[in-house]
Amino acid sequence: MQHKTLKTDLQQRAGGILFAISSLSGPYGIGDLGPVAFRFIDFLARAGQKYWQILPVGPTSPIFGNSPYMSFSAFGGNPLFISPELLIGQNLLRQSDLPPSDFSEYTVDYESLTVWKRRILDLAWQHFQANGYRKALDTFCKQHPWVNEHALFLALKDYYKDKPWYQWPKEIRFRQQSALQQATDALSRKIDQAVFEQYLFFRQWEQLHSYAHKKNIQLIGDLPIYVGLDSVDVWTNQEIFDLNPKSGRPKTIAGVPPDYFSATGQRWGNPLYRWNSRSQTIKKRLYDWWEQRLRLIFNQVDVIRIDHFRGFESFWSIPAQEQTAVNGTWKKGPGKPFFLEMERRLGRLPIIAEDLGIITPAVEKLRDDLEYPGMKILLFAFDGKPDNSYLPQNIDRNCVIYTGTHDNDTVVGWYLNPEITQESRRQAKRQANKFDDEASSFHHDMIYLAHSSTAALSIIPMQDLLGFGNDCRMNIPGTTEGNWSWRCAERFISNELADWLKETTEFFGRLNHSAPLPPKKITQD
Repeated sequence: MQHKTLKTDLQQRAGGILFAISSLSGPYGIGDLGPVAFRFIDFLARAGQKYWQILPVGPTSPIFGNSPYMSFSAFGGNPLFISPELLIGQNLLRQSDLPPSDFSEYTVDYESLTVWKRRILDLAWQHFQANGYRKALDTFCKQHPWVNEHALFLALKDYYKDKPWYQWPKEIRFRQQSALQQATDALSRKIDQAVFEQYLFFRQWEQLHSYAHKKNIQLIGDLPIYVGLDSVDVWTNQEIFDLNPKSGRPKTIAGVPPDYFSATGQRWGNPLYRWNSRSQTIKKRLYDWWEQRLRLIFNQVDVIRIDHFRGFESFWSIPAQEQTAVNGTWKKGPGKPFFLEMERRLGRLPIIAEDLGIITPAVEKLRDDLEYPGMKILLFAFDGKPDNSYLPQNIDRNCVIYTGTHDNDTVVGWYLNPEITQESRRQAKRQANKFDDEASSFHHDMIYLAHSSTAALSIIPMQDLLGFGNDCRMNIPGTTEGNWSWRCAERFISNELADWLKETTEFFGRLNHSAPLPPKKITQD
């Protein structure tokens, strides 16, 4: 499969918006892949934007605070994003089938939403079976061979009362074929329904992606480097992770060492890949798994941001028994040969390297050798040092500039934060040639700086485009409650806002003049 080289090999100046699918509006408790997403694409087109950047779209779990970065499947889509309106259009639901709901337009209540969505997906499954659509599922399974293991994993999770896979009976935990076959036979109805839900997600996603291309909009996806321990990916590929072969639990886990932000570092808990195994069989399996993962996501989106890109150069390895990240060690990652092999198999990969945090010259060399654009965050720029690498005058062209990310405060929230020094606020204003103390216009100052920079691509989080405060922040790293729930009421996404954004985008030479992209074929071989 070949991919179009990003006119983000960044040959054209462009703009875009960072906005999670979950944050879209609508009456059904969470943003989804239905009409509200299509209307947002219309907004982007009217505003002259070229890119819509999203967060990971995999299934989430309340155990991990519904974080999209701790999914139990690196391949599956989140059923919560399935649009009830599109199901009605497919004759899989009637309007009268929708249970009463009173969801907030400002936040996602994951607990009540999950119960509500479960009811309508059960009804859609009943209607699907009654209409004899089995052939469609068989075709989907051939296109997506990972989905059978995904569905079996979910059925087993339900059967074992949500226990993690490494606490399942030994014969299932270590995948004895006779036990797996017995489970598949016994849980066939649950398995079929889980496949059906992935079929719905991917069918709706393909429609959305096609519409984006029709409107000359490209999608930027987000690929976490690691997967969760309690995931179908680890259960089905135990040999490629650094696990104890007797228990299935990790020997070492991922994280980052102590730094300015944390005296004990960050202990993430994800199992590490066996990049340094001497076994050629293990290496081949690991590379094949990554090929399948990249192949799938590049059929969903046009560009990917790889989260924690530095882990491909070297990664922080923490003994699993440690309670903090202090006693970890740096281990060598697969480096440039990995990406060259993936590009040999898949063609040129349009990748944005998330190169934030502890970045060494070796990480920068890997990024630059591969010619992948890195990330620059304006909120990191204002420490008073003229050589700060995030200042607009210090960045190079082959990068993506952001006012902030999903892990930062909003720019207005940052400006109003009492912990931010007055000197930092003044420097930020001065960068935009402003000499006032107005917080209400600060988001315009930051958009001005991002769009006017030399960076080929400028991405603005939706909260910053709207000038919202820290009550609209998406995530606070190191916390597990109250994150990932912000939604934007649709009345804020107005034609007036689109026209203002188009004007400033055009003024700085970032207007989208691209021709429509051809339809993308979904292939898995």
